[in-house]
Amino acid sequence: MAYKMFDWQNIDTVLLDMDGTLLDLHFDTFFWLEHLPLRYAQIHSIDTEDARRWLHERIIQQQGSLNWYCIDYWTQELSVPVAELKKEVADKIGFRPHVHDFLASLKQHGIRSVIVTNAHQDSLNLKIEKTGLNQLVDEVICSHDFAMAKETPGFWDKLQEVEPFDKQRTLLIDDSFAVLESARTFGIRYLLSIFQPDSQQPKREIENFPAIEHFNEITPK
Repeated sequence: MAYKMFDWQNIDTVLLDMDGTLLDLHFDTFFWLEHLPLRYAQIHSIDTEDARRWLHERIIQQQGSLNWYCIDYWTQELSVPVAELKKEVADKIGFRPHVHDFLASLKQHGIRSVIVTNAHQDSLNLKIEKTGLNQLVDEVICSHDFAMAKETPGFWDKLQEVEPFDKQRTLLIDDSFAVLESARTFGIRYLLSIFQPDSQQPKREIENFPAIEHFNEITPK
């Protein structure tokens, strides 16, 4: 679906996903599909392909729940130090194109920018340490503080209690269709997705939401 530019004068707040939206999802894809199975196999002395298949099944079972994103949960379930293992490949953490200019332009135009992420606090802290992302926005909110993922009914009510925003004057940018659908049900007026959250994966076909490739397509002038 081609994206038609909206009028920035109608928007006071931009809610921003982190992984796959502001940051390249390749780090997370590589960690969960490549690095973790390898290190799990080494730690538990099993075959890497067996570890990969088993881990994939276990992870899929938790998709859409807060456990899916929870480092504490996976550390306990897998008996491996997930937070420490993430640090081993932290050099892969990086911004998607044109993010700095987009966020700077929001500030210049007096539009409030708020990161709303499902990332566990340990993962969030690692990414902030590597990118300084928290210095580029007005606020960073972690869904784990609400004990519910962004996909969960009721999440947006909780968010609005701590970060008041006008649903009719708010834009949410997120690569997750489930999250966008949840926000649509809640009543957030402007919704936008990302065609290629992971720079190493093919561009996605998106039909149910407007989407962009890069932020320079919508940066306020």
